[in-house]
Amino acid sequence: MIRRFNNITLFAIIWLTSSTVWGDYLLIPMDELSQRNHLKSYGIAYWTIKNHTPIEWLLNYRGGSFLIPARDAVVRECRIRGVSFEILSSAQAEQIRTEISSPAVNMDVVKLEVVPKIAVYTPPGSQPWDDAVTLAMEYAEIPYDKIYDREILEGKLKDYNWIHLHHEDFTGQYGKFYAAYRNAPWYIRQKNELESLARSLGFAKVSQLKLAVVVKLKEFIENGGYLFAMCSATDSYDIALAAAGIDICESMFDGDPAEPNYNSKLNFGNTLAFRNFTLSTNPYEYEYSDIDMTNVRRVEVENDYFGLFEFSAKWDVIPTILTQNHTRVIKGFMGQTTAFNRKLIKPGIVILGENKQLNEVRYLYGVHGKGFFTFYGGHDPEDYQHRVGDKPTDLDEHPNSPGYRLILNNILLPAAQRKKQKT
Repeated sequence: MIRRFNNITLFAIIWLTSSTVWGDYLLIPMDELSQRNHLKSYGIAYWTIKNHTPIEWLLNYRGGSFLIPARDAVVRECRIRGVSFEILSSAQAEQIRTEISSPAVNMDVVKLEVVPKIAVYTPPGSQPWDDAVTLAMEYAEIPYDKIYDREILEGKLKDYNWIHLHHEDFTGQYGKFYAAYRNAPWYIRQKNELESLARSLGFAKVSQLKLAVVVKLKEFIENGGYLFAMCSATDSYDIALAAAGIDICESMFDGDPAEPNYNSKLNFGNTLAFRNFTLSTNPYEYEYSDIDMTNVRRVEVENDYFGLFEFSAKWDVIPTILTQNHTRVIKGFMGQTTAFNRKLIKPGIVILGENKQLNEVRYLYGVHGKGFFTFYGGHDPEDYQHRVGDKPTDLDEHPNSPGYRLILNNILLPAAQRKKQKT
């Protein structure tokens, strides 16, 4: 059978498969007006690195644009994925580099050369909620591996240079879901699975298993790894470190009551980002401690925003990378852990984004050993109050999401040539 194409279809096929590029460089603009799909642009950057093509990240130039040699395969990939690009001559590309190099502008060029080895910490099986980071990577077509407690304790972290933690409870209290979901089949199943996993790995309690995991993750950072956490994986991680050797779980979680005066026994010298916090172990309260501002913040949905700090691109490269965006004001969103109490953040932690009126921090970065960590409050940047059982966010409806761009900045960071931070 002979298939007939109309003129429009034939033009589309020729346009997608054309192998002639009339220029020397591709500029993938990341400003608000020029880019049709900011999120998939990060996938193009990853694909380019993976295919051994040099790429430059132009920090603070038109929203953090990418500059790539104009190879036919890259052009085709941009067209297929719907990513906007501009063709430049070598002279035009050099003019941009010259502009960026001027001491008078807050811009810099970072080469992306290393393919990030990405792991996502997630239990096997389905979850009654979605992970914004895996949604972002799947939408941008960035591959990743799933690992969990067993793989971490068996030493598999050495195979990666970046790991993500999301809606996780490292305290052994099963997400503080007891009050609302203790009779739900998914809650009972997950509790049984975690207890069985703990026993199989030689631990009497889930809290002991989780402590061993957070210690391994801390060693991963010390040895040069990148850790990115969102939602409850941020504060519950530090709580587990501070409560090492202390029973903070009530009997419905581990079979015996929490030990007396646990708050006075916390060791804040063990933590990464937070100090001087007070725990809440009430099983009927959906909260871990006063690190999180969810229950005390008073802001209407339409007024919930936070601002990104601007850093010196030529001096503070990592914070600059982490805050690349086409806007400095980000729409707020909630999670089990929504925002961090500023007064409980350790000295030396770099604040990346905050709501000054509420005195809350939404996005922070810190160095530990040879590596670093980033904590980002909230659950899903395009679902204001994501609830258990809600359908996943469709990123085709949010291809230019500035909140999701912050996630993807973190994913690309391991690919960058690292420069010493001055802040």
